[in-house]
This record gives sequence, C-alpha cells and structure tokens, in this order.
Amino acid sequence: MAEPTTASAPLKEVQIEALVVMRIIKHSTSAFPTPATGCLLGMDVADNVGTQIQVTNCFPFPAAAPDQPPSQQEQQYYQQPTDAATLAAGAPRAKSNVAYQSEMVKYLREVNVDAQSVGWYISTSMGNFVNQNFIENQFFYQKVTDEKTVALVFDVGRSSAGSLSLKAYRLSPSFMASYREGKFNTEAIQKSNLRYQDILVELPLQIHNSHLLTSFLHQLPQPPPTKNALDFPSSIVDLTHDPNISSNPLAPNLDHLDLSIDPFMEKTCDLLLDSIEAHQTEQNNAQYYQRSLAREQTKIQAWQAKRKQENQLRGQQKQPLLDENEWTKLFKLPQEPSRLESMLVGRQVEQYARQVDGFSAVVSGKMFGVRGTMLPGDIA
Repeated sequence: MAEPTTASAPLKEVQIEALVVMRIIKHSTSAFPTPATGCLLGMDVADNVGTQIQVTNCFPFPAAAPDQPPSQQEQQYYQQPTDAATLAAGAPRAKSNVAYQSEMVKYLREVNVDAQSVGWYISTSMGNFVNQNFIENQFFYQKVTDEKTVALVFDVGRSSAGSLSLKAYRLSPSFMASYREGKFNTEAIQKSNLRYQDILVELPLQIHNSHLLTSFLHQLPQPPPTKNALDFPSSIVDLTHDPNISSNPLAPNLDHLDLSIDPFMEKTCDLLLDSIEAHQTEQNNAQYYQRSLAREQTKIQAWQAKRKQENQLRGQQKQPLLDENEWTKLFKLPQEPSRLESMLVGRQVEQYARQVDGFSAVVSGKMFGVRGTMLPGDIA
C-alpha cells in the first residue's frame, strides 16, 4: 500500500475527489466573470513509479487587498490595478490570505481532516490563464513545498457547454530555476535553452469517487417500462422529450450529435488573434531595444576611436594620457526588456491553438460521419 512520501519523487498524476470538483465548480460559477481562487488540501502519496497528489478538500480564498498600494504612476499606467479581477488573481500569495490559510489548516487539523496544502485552483474563461499572476502564484507554492503542489485550472466558459474542462499544471524545473534567478534577458535564455513550451507541465488528472457513491451511481439507471408494442411518436418534439430518456440520469447525451460548429471556436480564434498582436508588440519592443543599443554602441566606438587619437598625440607631446574608460560616465546603454512576457504570450498562443485543434477535430469527425451517411455507396 502506498504511503505518504518523504523523499523527492517525480509527480506522475493528480487524483481529485468528485466532491472537491463540485465545490470548485460552484465557487467558480458563482464568482464568474471574476476569477475564483482557493486552496487545495490533501496528501502526496509515493510508490515505485512516482508521486501522486490526492486532493481531498478545498476552501475558497477571500478577496484581499494588495500588500503594497500602487503609486499614482502605476494607477495611470495599468488603469485600475486594484479591480476585483486583479485582487482575485493575486489572492493566493497575499499576506492576509497566507495567514487565513494557516488558520483554516489549523482548524481542519483539529477535526482530523487532511490539512496538507497541495496547491491552489483558479477559474478562467476560454483558457485565458497564462499570465504573470498565475506564474507568481504557482512559484510561491512550489518554492515553499519543494514542487509538491499543483495548480488546477477550471474553464467556466468551456464547462458551461456540458464538457468539464479541469486541468492540472505546475512549473517546470528549468523555468523554476530561471524564475528564481530573475534573469530573462537574451543571454540568460540562450544559456538555459529555455523555451515557452517549457514554462508549464500538464499532469494527468483523475476524478475519484468513493465506493459508496460508485455503488449508488450504478443503481441509478432504471430499465424502460416493458411494453408489447411501442407507440410511434406523434411529432419531433416527442422524440426530443422522451420521458424514458429524461428519467435516466446516466443515459447517453444526444446533444453531442449536434452538427453545428462549436460556438466557442469563434471566440477562441478572436482571443488567438489578440494574443498574436500582443506577441507582435513584444517583438517590436525587443527590436526597438536592439536599434537603440546599436546606436549607442556606434557612438561609443566613435568616441573611443577619437580618444585613442587624442592619446596618441598626447603621447607624442609627452603629456599625461586621458582615461579611455571614461565613456562609461558619458554614455548610458539602454536596459534590455525582460523576455518573460513574450514567453508567456507565446505559451498562451499555444494554449489557444490547442483549443482550436480540439474544437475542429470534433467538428471534422461529425462532418465526415454525415458525409458517409448521405452519399450513396462506400467512400474510398
């Protein structure tokens, strides 16, 4: 039998109780469109293969004020940095919520409930979660617990269509090392060989039910009443509202056979275009830095050449030479912007592309199925 781990072992999957999933869904839908955040409790269990994180309980975070109030210049630049969405996104690492989490864990431990923090959760819409707040929150958890924590992302928009969208992520070890150093310039990225694909690692997620609940679910389906002859439906409405199907909770959902294109695909494509424009803006900033650096280096080289000529003349005249490193006081090289935001935007573009790929795959399969039933004969 697996026991709680004490040694460092790689994470292989995340197991979450169905009751925890329902709590996350309720909290996220009630707070929508504001992001909902909360703490995950459970334990990490190790075996010969790796470590499994078991999430058995959760509780929401209250909206907290920022630790440091923003200046007037920051308020003008960010345009309301202390709105509800910003406060909710930064709640997991706020000092007030850290104390709140410690107090909740203390009370839960007194009633013999799993009180080990194994991560946090956040709600989003259309997969828009890869940003600075998400990275800072997950880094805050992983640096404390030695990477034995995960972040659960619940997509409210996608789940509202009837398909549960809940995924588990954590920061990769290479990105953790780079983020700990705080250097995301060109030289540091080339040295570490860090790519935007290496920011997040997705873990397999498994929803677990108790044996009692599983037995109850197996007893729910009831066979339709037996009749010698079934009555023909009088209209199409009778087919849609069949009482036998509606009374069966675990009956197949015929809505998945709808041939209409997924309505979320258009919205995702719009968000994808916005992310591409943001990535282009970051590239323009990097190119502007390269041009400014080239201009300053040209000026420095011209000044150094002139200073060398002056020192040659002064040497011939047996005069003291001038300092050739004085250019450090006269010229100021532009500071290279951080490439972290560009990498995050690139990872967000990849997230949108995966969603479009998933949407189009489902629609394409339906279209090919309809084509095969409408055309006569076999299709090669």
